Amino acid sequence: MDDFLTVIALIISLNAVVCLYRAAIGPTAQDRLLGVNIVGTKTLVVVILVTFIQAEGFFLDVAIVYTLLLFVVTVALSRYLEAEGWEEM
Repeated sequence: MDDFLTVIALIISLNAVVCLYRAAIGPTAQDRLLGVNIVGTKTLVVVILVTFIQAEGFFLDVAIVYTLLLFVVTVALSRYLEAEGWEEM
């Protein structure tokens, strides 16, 4: 089971690289914000998978804090960009 979860974590990590490409190259600010948010979410999923692989509860606490931080940063950046007009960055 650990090998399966490790393979899934690697596949999600590779998929995050594709989303990171969208965040770097995205033509609009919305594309960049969405790309960074997706990369953060995929990182969260990988941390949760590592929690199950390592059988450590500590990583789950880290995942919860990371989730809250990701949410706050996304909302703050969205509000900032909304006030600025979502123009080309």
